Amino acid sequence: MVRKSSGGLAQVLGALAIEMQNQTDTEATLQSIVDGAVAIVPGARWAGISLIDAHAVEARVPSHPLVAKLDSLQSELNEGPCLSALREHRTIVINDMANETRWPTYCRAAADLGARALLSFQLFVLQQNLGALNLYGERSGAFSEESILTGELLAQHASVALIGAAAEAQFNDALSTRDIIGQAKGIIMERFDIDAVGAFRLLCRLSQETNLKLVEVARKLVASRGASD
Repeated sequence: MVRKSSGGLAQVLGALAIEMQNQTDTEATLQSIVDGAVAIVPGARWAGISLIDAHAVEARVPSHPLVAKLDSLQSELNEGPCLSALREHRTIVINDMANETRWPTYCRAAADLGARALLSFQLFVLQQNLGALNLYGERSGAFSEESILTGELLAQHASVALIGAAAEAQFNDALSTRDIIGQAKGIIMERFDIDAVGAFRLLCRLSQETNLKLVEVARKLVASRGASD
């Protein structure tokens, strides 16, 4: 884990960016972002990420059960600082939850649970909105100008890392799809003594007739071959 004491801010963020980009999947990348936020942002006691999933907000990798409770509360109320950061493309700062008037129901509950200050940064790349990085402090006024600057820089690095993780996942899915279709074509070629073009056309016809995606037809065919074997 990268710690702030290991060097200046630029050095620490650079090391954290490398760590995030070296993760093997999106979940590991999210965990690196949260761990890094708690480690290097002054005043941050807890952290979590809210992601947009099919127009719903999903709480991910909370550093503490308190964060999960606060994210769930915002989803239930359909309002709160993290949702505003997501929807309005801006950074949200709350110095004192107990006296915050913009989201009174949520903020009173957060203060009662022990979260007295908040920073929420939208995660995005160009026009693609990814989610929000949410940091919580256990005392009023926990976050300084340095906290906001560090958090914004971290959010920018995190956004790039998330895009990279998503692209890698899509690439791996594409490879898996290509492999399963290739296996299905091989089975058809052997069974019906036809060439690769004819096998692919047959797969496409089966896809149309069964109203299933081509890859689903291929998976069923490969699975049935395994069962018969």
